[in-house]
Amino acid sequence: MEYRVEQLADLAGVRVDTIRFYQGRGLIPAPERRGRTAIYDDRHLERLRRVRGLLDEGFSLAQIRRLQDAEGGSRQAPSGPGPDLLQALVEAHVGERSFSRAELAAEAGVPEPLIAAVASAGLMEPIRVDGEDRFTDADLEMARAALAILGQGFPLDALLNLSVHHARHVQDVADRGIDLFDDHVRKQPDAQPDVITDAFRQLLPHVTRLVALHFQRTLVNRALERLQASGESTALQQALAATESLRLEVSWR
Repeated sequence: MEYRVEQLADLAGVRVDTIRFYQGRGLIPAPERRGRTAIYDDRHLERLRRVRGLLDEGFSLAQIRRLQDAEGGSRQAPSGPGPDLLQALVEAHVGERSFSRAELAAEAGVPEPLIAAVASAGLMEPIRVDGEDRFTDADLEMARAALAILGQGFPLDALLNLSVHHARHVQDVADRGIDLFDDHVRKQPDAQPDVITDAFRQLLPHVTRLVALHFQRTLVNRALERLQASGESTALQQALAATESLRLEVSWR
């Protein structure tokens, strides 16, 4: 069927300027022009609904554009990541819920300005949906963990600076990890979509636990080395006793 832009907006449940914005970002194809009238069709409606669905599930516009580019601009292209892998990525990134900044602050029990400061520092990456920042279950868990750390008396500014330093290194490692997955799993000539998705779902919790355990072991070992070097024997014995029963639990949804 054919639609004018107002009809398309009504069917897709978006505003006319949203359609034009998506079109300008290359998320939907340009309409056919008949004189001064823009004519859209079912292909545009399907693409709009898909963009909205991915936004609701937690993808940013930039991520959606990259997915479309990987698919060659069409859902029929076999070289793309595939719907099952997209769903696995959504589950890993978003979880079951999303929150506004005020809702996240209330759920975590922290002041809303603190959430704003953490997001501005790049430690949380909210999803932009209909002009509003939305946060995920992972952000909630991070906020609660940060609150527990602050409760031990650490200064906020020092903790934020350390967190930003850590985040920059994590982003670089994550990018390299994605490159490895692409080179050795997703882009293999004989790779099937279901095999790719299964590999992702199996690898992600193992990688998460590996990184967390490595960080914990390094943190504990470095702390013990400092205590030993300082000659604080009582503190060292107390630390050794504490680490004997220390076990990191990494849960995965």
